Amino acid sequence: MFGYVNVNQGELKVREYQLYQSYYCGLCKKLKEKYGRLGQLTLSYDMTFLVILLTALYECPKRRKKAFCFVHPTRKKLITETDFTEYGADMTVVLTYHHFLDDWQDDKNLAALSGAKLLTRHYRKLEKRYPRQCRAVKNAVEKLGRAEKENCQDLDLMAGYMGEMLSQLFVPQKDVWTEQLQKMGMGIGRFIYLMDAYEDLEEDRKKGRYNPLFRLSREKDFEETCETVMRIWMAEAADAFEKLPVLIDGQLLRNILYAGVWVRYDRIRAKKAEEAKKDGSL
Repeated sequence: MFGYVNVNQGELKVREYQLYQSYYCGLCKKLKEKYGRLGQLTLSYDMTFLVILLTALYECPKRRKKAFCFVHPTRKKLITETDFTEYGADMTVVLTYHHFLDDWQDDKNLAALSGAKLLTRHYRKLEKRYPRQCRAVKNAVEKLGRAEKENCQDLDLMAGYMGEMLSQLFVPQKDVWTEQLQKMGMGIGRFIYLMDAYEDLEEDRKKGRYNPLFRLSREKDFEETCETVMRIWMAEAADAFEKLPVLIDGQLLRNILYAGVWVRYDRIRAKKAEEAKKDGSL
């Protein structure tokens, strides 16, 4: 479900993109150090964004170095780590653990069960260290699961569950910035949920899987409605961001919030248009 909060590389300066990549590599490295190869495979753009955001907001010192990795074994990559890199790695594993459990309960996916078992020991430690965040993820996954079984078509309700979850993960500690960070998490969480449902709509329809957009997709203005709602939710997140005193890496973060999140959407729309064109020519 995650992977939508990325950069728009075409609108970044070379050094800005290199900086983003170094944060991404730093999170990858931390996941490998703490959780092994399985942890490394859970790497996401969304948590990379969170690491950059929190680092900038709290003006956390950056630790930079060059190192080899299994993806780029022939040349060293620049790696940026901060105190929030570990938080991003931990939240990634919390999300992945519950995702594995959900896949097992829904589809009896043995690979997901194996993944959950491998992460159980780590998750128990994270549960003690981050009780609020773990509780939020657990509650959201359970609410989503129950609503899916009831074939709930209330998009605002379903997306709200995802928003509530991220609103807690965006807050590493309760302080003066909590309200705006929660609003950012809420908006981005809702956006991610809708984007995922929008992208998977036709495949879910073919495979008989749940999707909260089935009812709405029958409406004449479906495409326009989806885009409007997405833009409203991302505007809420961006508005909250602009109220935070972010002075470091602001251009990079704005690239993601205002342009990067739409890269995948544009690809999906282009793909749909191409498929519609082919169908029309048959």
